[in-house]
Amino acid sequence: MKVRSTSALRRTLAALTLTAALGLTAACSGGQDDPSQASDGGGQAAPAASDGGGQAAPGASDGGGAAGDPQAQEADVSDVPEVVATVNGTEITKDDFVQTYQSQYQQMAMQQQAGGQAPDEEQLKTQVAEQLVNNELLRQGAEDAGIKASDKDIDTTLDEIAKQSGLGSGDEVVSALEQQGISAEQVRQDAASQFAITTYIEQEADIAEPSDEELKAQYDALVEQQSAAGGSAEEVPSFEEMKDQLAQQATMQQQNEAATEIAGKLRESGDVTINV
Repeated sequence: MKVRSTSALRRTLAALTLTAALGLTAACSGGQDDPSQASDGGGQAAPAASDGGGQAAPGASDGGGAAGDPQAQEADVSDVPEVVATVNGTEITKDDFVQTYQSQYQQMAMQQQAGGQAPDEEQLKTQVAEQLVNNELLRQGAEDAGIKASDKDIDTTLDEIAKQSGLGSGDEVVSALEQQGISAEQVRQDAASQFAITTYIEQEADIAEPSDEELKAQYDALVEQQSAAGGSAEEVPSFEEMKDQLAQQATMQQQNEAATEIAGKLRESGDVTINV
């Protein structure tokens, strides 16, 4: 059964530079990944980057920020080569890499601060490089399939990203990213790539709508997890209130698995070199 386009767009499948940068915006505005706290099925997909060469988010440089303040912590990218990877002749540059890496590093620093841990930079660099390569493979696959986003498709994608990020509209998404040094043109290019990739995955993979039984099991596990963490089951919204969000999460998981599988097949038949 094919996933409806609106559902697929609601859950960013291969989150691009666009959504990686928005991760910090959402964190600052109180966005949460805990499904019991979200009202709209929000949450963010794992950030990756598009083929665009945008600028790094403000505050991200080669230096080492103030210890103890995750917002000020800066990752060391001095050892990142100018060409991070090559995918079928297309180069993924250091600029592409740094924009995504810095955003993920800062998010990870915020998440790990409570435990007194520091992000594993080498592991994160490898993960980001793999994300960039997979994203480029999917982008090329969509291009080869003749998929191209219209202006309306781009506007719809930006509006859906706004919902995920706690913003009011696609225009607010553009404005937020412009404040982080990314041009409106680049934002729209990234949104176009995101739409093409999502549509491509829909065409290549059959994603089953989760059954009520599966969603109820998912909900029961969430309630149990809340209780195990010392919370009260009453703090979790009712199943009916969370049903749509749980369905979106289940669909996103299937989509991500499909994206990984398709990218793996494209890599097998392609020419990929990673330099980090």
